[in-house]
Amino acid sequence: MIRCERVSKRYPLSGEALSELRFHIASGEMVFLTGRSGAGKSTLLKLIGGLESPTRGQLFVDGRNLNQLSPRQMSFHRRRVGMIFQDHRLLRDRTVFDNVALPLVAAGVRHQEIRRRVRAALDQVGLLGKERTQPIALSGGEQQRVGIARAIVSRPPLLLADEPTGNLDPDLSREIMGLFERFNQVGVTLLIASHDLALINSLAYRTLTLDQGRLVADSGTPHAFRA
Repeated sequence: MIRCERVSKRYPLSGEALSELRFHIASGEMVFLTGRSGAGKSTLLKLIGGLESPTRGQLFVDGRNLNQLSPRQMSFHRRRVGMIFQDHRLLRDRTVFDNVALPLVAAGVRHQEIRRRVRAALDQVGLLGKERTQPIALSGGEQQRVGIARAIVSRPPLLLADEPTGNLDPDLSREIMGLFERFNQVGVTLLIASHDLALINSLAYRTLTLDQGRLVADSGTPHAFRA
């Protein structure tokens, strides 16, 4: 699903963010990405999601070399990747339903299909009764669930999560991870950036560790869905 071949990313002002990364994540695998603040975790997720481009190296996602995609092909790639952020990035002036529906509206999906898919996504994250609620009226854990519903509403084969439990207490963090495990059990590939080593160790999934932009460890037990 994801293959990095000597991938590096350099920014003009801050220098090398990633250096010579080489790893492979199989389709259906759930993997954690860890490292100190500034290690390059967010940068790597942006590259995989097609939000930024590598400075050097080759990055393949689902068999496609992202370096060689046209703008139209890159737009298609981004629609096949669900992204989840620590700060939720919800529109405060829109309802829960409207926030979750955004990717489908952008893709031109019919209204009736949007309604069906949004309700299904909210049901998966336990928020089916909150469609007309404003995000400000939700708890932090509920807002994160809305962000997850928005990420899965297009049924992407790949989910990228950037510190999705960073603002949550341990119990809520475990609930969110339980959701991710459920998605993984039906074949979704997940790469989750987190600095919560206690949570990561309790789940015992494969873990990639970055240090100053370099991959310094690849450990743990691979967990991959098998059809």
